[in-house]
Amino acid sequence: MATLVSDDGAGGRRHRQVQRGLTRFLVRDMRTLRRLIRPQDLEGTVPDWIEAVRALVAQYGTASATAAADFYDAERVAAKVTGRFTVPLLDPPPDAKVDNSLRWATKDLWPRDPEDPSTTEAQLQPLDERLDAAEKKSEAVAQKLVVDQGREVVQEAVRRDPQATAWARTAALGACAFCKMLAIRGSVFAEDTAGFRAHDNCHCMALPVFKGQRFELSDKAKEWERLYREYAAPYPGDQLRRFRRAIAEHG
Repeated sequence: MATLVSDDGAGGRRHRQVQRGLTRFLVRDMRTLRRLIRPQDLEGTVPDWIEAVRALVAQYGTASATAAADFYDAERVAAKVTGRFTVPLLDPPPDAKVDNSLRWATKDLWPRDPEDPSTTEAQLQPLDERLDAAEKKSEAVAQKLVVDQGREVVQEAVRRDPQATAWARTAALGACAFCKMLAIRGSVFAEDTAGFRAHDNCHCMALPVFKGQRFELSDKAKEWERLYREYAAPYPGDQLRRFRRAIAEHG
């Protein structure tokens, strides 16, 4: 008889907590680097700041990937599957990807012509406010770059492991409507070539499912599924907005 595995299992919850802990330390360390940016010399100091943050992303990304590999091994042992398997540790994201993400996060720092119609309201704020906004955006994109490395380890392991059949998305109770909508799909991600769809500050994780296991939505995810089917599914093109409203009104 197949054993049940759920998106709200103890192993998955622990793994989310570990990854959240890593990103808290990442943000703490990033905030100490803000002093590298000198407002009077943005052009000369922002590149140095990007280089320092890139090193943090590499450090914490390795920790995220290692934690994900340990999580996968533990889930494999719990599933009591046969055969040896070594979880692959993937290459970190290219420097260019990290740099581009951080440049996007800091793009509003640079002075703009108020008369230029392409200048946004955010770009006209005082420099201190622009620095605060850039800091928040940078922390969010760095968090995603780090946690993505852990998520990708689990996905790639599922693809390579002969004993794995699928992976499922695990979302915390306070996740956004987008994440909950994906989580209720269950373990349908065995050969999902699109990868893990995540946003900045997303803390969802991938849960491996093995031979001899049957995936079942947790009670909280079943309630999300009920809300989606009742209030959103019948409205193609407007499902996410309606699902978000249903959660706010009935969740």
